[in-house]
Amino acid sequence: MMISADLAKGFNQQVGNEFGASLQYVSIAAYFDQRRLKLLSKLFFEQADEEKVHAMKFVRYLLDTRGGLAIPSIQAPRAEFASAEAAVSAALDWEKEVTGQINRLMATASRENDYLAQGFLQWFVDEQLEEVAKMDQLLGVVQQAGEKNLLMVEAYLVHVDKSS
Repeated sequence: MMISADLAKGFNQQVGNEFGASLQYVSIAAYFDQRRLKLLSKLFFEQADEEKVHAMKFVRYLLDTRGGLAIPSIQAPRAEFASAEAAVSAALDWEKEVTGQINRLMATASRENDYLAQGFLQWFVDEQLEEVAKMDQLLGVVQQAGEKNLLMVEAYLVHVDKSS
């Protein structure tokens, strides 16, 4: 086994966390879809797909290092949001939580001198900066637009997509 039992346990938990995040983003996407805000919905459906990819990266690492796969139970996602701001705020809060989770895994890998795991986790450390910044930016735009002007957020997303 190329991974400690402690780190394998943490990685398995992160598999569940990432799959849980994927489901939460599907729920947020559905919230926006039901409000006919198609670009916000699309953004969160894409985020859901990305979280699933993240989970599968941990799965592959666990299998490659012979750490064993034991996916934990996944809590049902929050299904209702009081507002667009609440939905995006939940996404930002989640990304901040994931950042803490990844940092704790990195601390464990560092403490164990597991350089393979550190190298693997560095990608997630970098990714979390991008994820938190993206959700923070979106929350700011939603807050500035206000609940009655969410079509302006949709227009903003068209502009951001074209500039990428």
